[in-house]
Amino acid sequence: MDYKIDATDRRIMQLLQKDGKMKIKEIAEELNMTNTPVFDRIKRLENDGLIAGYTALINKEALGFKLVAFCSVTLEVHNKEYINQFVKDVKKLPEVVACYHIAGMFDYLLKVYVKDMVDYQNFITQKLASIANIGRVQSSFVMTEIKEAHVLPI
Repeated sequence: MDYKIDATDRRIMQLLQKDGKMKIKEIAEELNMTNTPVFDRIKRLENDGLIAGYTALINKEALGFKLVAFCSVTLEVHNKEYINQFVKDVKKLPEVVACYHIAGMFDYLLKVYVKDMVDYQNFITQKLASIANIGRVQSSFVMTEIKEAHVLPI
């Protein structure tokens, strides 16, 4: 779907990506506008689905999630029912913060947050291994996080 957005809409989205709690008055001041047109634009962007929601970014290290792993997963059988079941099952795993259906040597790439290697071993052996139809799992571990942006380049 093509959305009609202009430079002002883009700027509003940029500001909200950086600070979702930014007040309409602050955005209006930044854009040299009054509150009402800014409010109307934000509501339109929300209604059109360009602003999908608001969330808080939580410091994972402060909560003890010290290990970030990427699991490359290959399924044994690739028919619709098995794929749908895998997707349904992986969505239930709270450690999986992102799941991508990918092209290449593997079928899926999972981003997993856990506290440590013991926690990761438990995740693999008790949770991921309980999902039917997994043929192969390859794990990679993050040594240093260089960049993790939560903003789109708009």
